[in-house]
Amino acid sequence: MSTHAHGTQNFDKAKRATIKFSDEIMAQVQEIIKRYPTGKQKSALLPVLHIAQAEFGGWLSPETMDYVASILSIRPIEVYEVATFYTMFHTQPVGKCTFEVCQTSSCWLNGAEDIVRYIEKKLNIKVDETTKDGMFTLKTVECLGSCGTAPMLQCGASFHENLTFEKVDALIEKYRSENRLRSYTDLDYNNTL
Repeated sequence: MSTHAHGTQNFDKAKRATIKFSDEIMAQVQEIIKRYPTGKQKSALLPVLHIAQAEFGGWLSPETMDYVASILSIRPIEVYEVATFYTMFHTQPVGKCTFEVCQTSSCWLNGAEDIVRYIEKKLNIKVDETTKDGMFTLKTVECLGSCGTAPMLQCGASFHENLTFEKVDALIEKYRSENRLRSYTDLDYNNTL
């Protein structure tokens, strides 16, 4: 692999050698791969990327994507294409809690733009930035399928709907007090109305 794999990010061969799932996580990954016919292991890419992102700091480095490719016996570019297409995958470091605010029609009409501006002011960051303490990242994303409860945001596996400034304050306080990485693999997800 070249030293400039995956766009402008450098590829570190020494770092790649250290990236490895624990035996327990690898067993989970192998169970996922077994769900698909022989030779179709690429079908496991999305769930394996979610696991990799959760296990390796909340984002997918070039080395992590290369590791996933090796597990699935596919080319690294195939992993990179998927990871850069979906907003749920992060190819740059993010905070422990990524607030993904829906910005499409229903949410926009119901105040998503105001929610984004409020979060920016409250956390002293702009969209696509992370707080200095590494706790929060703010993103805007396309439809998250919760149009009837707009405006909404997703943090890890949790949906937070019918947002108000007060609800945003409570979310920030809750996640700050938990002080842990939130991911799409969270089993303690909490959908709030």
